[in-house]
Amino acid sequence: MGSPVLDKGPEAGVPEVRRLKSDGTPWRERLFQLSLWASLAVGVVFLGCLLVYIVVEAWPRLNFRILTNFPDIIDPSQAGAQSAIMGTIWVIGFTALYCLPVGFLTAIYLEEYADPERWWNRAVEINIQNLAAVPSIVYGILGLGIISRGLGFGQTVLTASLTLSLLVLPTVIIAAREAIRAVPQSIREASLALGATQWQTIWRQVLPAAVPGMATGSILALSRAIGEAAPLLLLGGLTFITFNPTGPESAFTVLPIQIFNWISQSRSEFVSLAAAAIVILLVILLAMNSLAIWLRNRYSHRW
Repeated sequence: MGSPVLDKGPEAGVPEVRRLKSDGTPWRERLFQLSLWASLAVGVVFLGCLLVYIVVEAWPRLNFRILTNFPDIIDPSQAGAQSAIMGTIWVIGFTALYCLPVGFLTAIYLEEYADPERWWNRAVEINIQNLAAVPSIVYGILGLGIISRGLGFGQTVLTASLTLSLLVLPTVIIAAREAIRAVPQSIREASLALGATQWQTIWRQVLPAAVPGMATGSILALSRAIGEAAPLLLLGGLTFITFNPTGPESAFTVLPIQIFNWISQSRSEFVSLAAAAIVILLVILLAMNSLAIWLRNRYSHRW
């Protein structure tokens, strides 16, 4: 015996479907959506209030002196963050120099050459995933014990950049692997069918298509490194420097350490200095994230 809804024709099934949909618990869905919007609103409001407070505090000190002057404990009105800004550039520059080639080559090996059935390749992949979730302070301890004291590099730009390289290397590898994996297998097969070797296929076909994703992930990883203060404080990054680094063996300070130093001061003038340094750090981070988004939208491929 047929269904009464089907016997009446397809038009009769529309009210039945509506009735079945209305028999659920829409108030629970509405409550869930309301809770999501409320959570989002709370986060946005708190973030907006925090940004407004920082900008208001920093406004009197947002001038060229904050960019061109060195820190000054005696006269905060003439103090600046030039040494911290230049130290940040030096540290992040050497961090990129160390971690990006290693990360890209590791990703190429794991995606194109490594046999996933080999136990050591599986062990490497598992460890990379685990290392990406390790707290940054652990890398600071590792850098202090092995790089700074064990290898005798001391409290230098080299020590800081190597430590931050270890910190962001798993993220760079994971992002690069995802970008390489996103290239269709048919491109590799077509290149090999035309007589190209595996390395020629990787160099001329796979990497050009994967570079936008690899660059985006690398920029985001370096953005994380810029804001890290805990490992550098543990390494003994100096909080008061009145000179710019001149090489990898120079002493250094960075913006997060300089902000920590100014906030720790008792005089109210240093609060404005710290807020101005925070604004500079936020501008750098937003610029790097915007560059990553632009690269992704401009050069990404849709397969």
